[in-house]
Amino acid sequence: MKILSRLFKNNKKWAAETCASNPEFFSRLVAQQAPEYLWIGCSDSRVPANEIVGLQPGELFVHRNIANLVIHTDMNCLSVLQYAVDLLKIRHVIVCGHYGCGGIKAAMADKPHGLVDNWLRHVRDIHHRHERKLNVISSKPERLRRLCELNVVEQVINVGNTTIVQDAWGRGQEVAIHGWVYDIADGLLKDLAVSITSFKEWDALQKNR
Repeated sequence: MKILSRLFKNNKKWAAETCASNPEFFSRLVAQQAPEYLWIGCSDSRVPANEIVGLQPGELFVHRNIANLVIHTDMNCLSVLQYAVDLLKIRHVIVCGHYGCGGIKAAMADKPHGLVDNWLRHVRDIHHRHERKLNVISSKPERLRRLCELNVVEQVINVGNTTIVQDAWGRGQEVAIHGWVYDIADGLLKDLAVSITSFKEWDALQKNR
């Protein structure tokens, strides 16, 4: 049975190079995990969360799933969020989608994809909610880009709607939620300007989405 020797070789090289350039790197990681940010992103392998924002291991707490969804029955996502907010005391939750998302494309396709279609039903619901404004966009690639953005906005609202975040706001804990999109074509992030830091801002975003 092969054991993916190339990956172990890469790991040894990375560890050696990291120690050579920063001898205290691993001892510092072992001592503490104190990130200020939680990243909720897509599982797409082309979107390496730490790298695209220039942060080191230990500086970004990460949760990823197909199409970067925050669903209120997803105990995995909610557990990550609760751990980040209540225990790590992170100050920023970043929901980051990306243009060219396979999950967004699959949700809009006219063919079945199996089990994942149940997960992507949430994206289709967002499409139906915004169908009128999406239909005025004649270019299909541009419609998909816009749906990607609308999906991120919806997930920002969903994060703010959790008991985890609302309880944190209620006790005066500073937690900001941000909506971004990453463009694989040029490596740049786009701020969708939907950051919220309180129940009042969450309510306004929900009403104006």
